[in-house]
Amino acid sequence: MFGRFFKRLRGTALAAGMTAVVLPGAAFAAGEAVHPPAVDWSFNGIFGTFDQPSVQRGFLVYNQVCAACHAMSLLSYRNLTQVGVSEAAAAEIAASKIVVDGPNDDGEMFERPGRLSDRFVSPFPNEKAARAANGGAYPPDLSLITKARVGGADYVHGILTGYEEPPAGITVPPGMYYNLYFPGHMIAMAPPLAAGSIEYPDGTEATVEQMSLDVSAFLAFAAEPNLEDRKRMGVKVLLFLIIFTALLYAVKRKVWANIH
Repeated sequence: MFGRFFKRLRGTALAAGMTAVVLPGAAFAAGEAVHPPAVDWSFNGIFGTFDQPSVQRGFLVYNQVCAACHAMSLLSYRNLTQVGVSEAAAAEIAASKIVVDGPNDDGEMFERPGRLSDRFVSPFPNEKAARAANGGAYPPDLSLITKARVGGADYVHGILTGYEEPPAGITVPPGMYYNLYFPGHMIAMAPPLAAGSIEYPDGTEATVEQMSLDVSAFLAFAAEPNLEDRKRMGVKVLLFLIIFTALLYAVKRKVWANIH
């Protein structure tokens, strides 16, 4: 479903991200963070799998919103084929990105269209450039964000949906925003999602809640793209051990049946 739609993605990126900065000092502390609500993710549990349409929509959110500030250096464009994106569509997405490669035969770096084997292109060439573009804050790489934060996908979903007006008596410093689920409640990232800011090609309504769920699912996939393979292997190992144990028990009964 993404074949034609991905053509629109070339050069699209909204200036938003998930940079979170806590300013020092008690003046900015507004209490402990509230635990984000638990979501019944499809990939939870031993038999859990990724909801492919949701992960695909989540990539759309990342590509159009988060990728303007946040790198995802551990994920390759070919990984998109693991969640139902066709190889042709994934190659088209990769080709829409400009990759710095080299050196060539003359010892110089050069630019070329991306390939399926390339890692996701970073929005900034280095950390200093990223900080300069974000008021001194460094937008974290999102490759392992659901592994690095307590709560995983619940944390990401909570942060994206936790923006609200501060309670009475709480002053929000300039350049900061009140977020119910962020530690200290003061976050430097402006609310990145707005209802209807993205058009989902499958007709799903792009509410803030829906986009938050989708991009959280995509980031969970990005952190562990081989999750389903690992779970399938785990189930096979458990079945093997159960059968092997039953056979050992049967052999034991047979061997010792006539021995008193």
